[in-house]
Amino acid sequence: MTSRRSWRTSARRRCIRTPFNATRKGIRRIVAPIVGIVTFGLLWEALVAVFDVRRFVLLPPSAILSELLDQPGFYWSNALVTGRHMLVGLIISLALAVAVGSVMAASRFIEEATQPVLVLILVTPWVAYITSVVLWLDGGEPTILFMVAFTSFPVFTFGVVGGMKSADPAARELLASVDARPWEVLWRLRLPAALPSIFTTARFAMGLGLAAAYFAEGSALTTDGLGAIGRRAASFNDAEILWTTIVSSALLGIAGLTLISLLERYLLRWHASQRS
Repeated sequence: MTSRRSWRTSARRRCIRTPFNATRKGIRRIVAPIVGIVTFGLLWEALVAVFDVRRFVLLPPSAILSELLDQPGFYWSNALVTGRHMLVGLIISLALAVAVGSVMAASRFIEEATQPVLVLILVTPWVAYITSVVLWLDGGEPTILFMVAFTSFPVFTFGVVGGMKSADPAARELLASVDARPWEVLWRLRLPAALPSIFTTARFAMGLGLAAAYFAEGSALTTDGLGAIGRRAASFNDAEILWTTIVSSALLGIAGLTLISLLERYLLRWHASQRS
């Protein structure tokens, strides 16, 4: 009887504490990154001041913030252009990765034949052949989208294949027992199984895609985008604009990672990784 009362008491306490714990966890998720970024910025500022680093080599955050606040519309509009290039390129890459990854997950031979090609694409420095891509596609937006999609494609594909192959064997046998069509197996089993892996690899693919978008904009004979104005600023030794485009790209990446996390929580609310 006593043990039952103690169990009820502890259960009641857990119910009372749960909202507070959830609120505290939510506050921590917001405050902790802010503290980290502010600390990093202060250390950056101190490093530049103590070692008297030249402005073009490393601009202090205070100067970058001043430049950003002086022309917010200019950097915002160019960040939107770079963000669009990155997003469209990543969507193209993911669509191709799902198509290719589905075939690789279904055939061991095709997987083993395709893996070396994907590894080759992944490890080859893409800055070495971007000039050839510019000449091939005549520069402009097609070059940028191609570079974003091409650099992120292997990462997405490996994630899709690994996720699809982790599908529950019992569920696979159940679908086979009812003569489910291949597209039904893909839609009902393989794609849901691949979603956690896709979201994990999306974070790495977004980093690759953002770097490719920034660099390609500066090399593809375009006038818009953070990479394009950063390239012009570097040619004129304009440290303020150059470093502000770099920091703006970093902020764009943070926004992209936040969006991925929000989508993951919403679409994978059924998954064990989102229950804590």
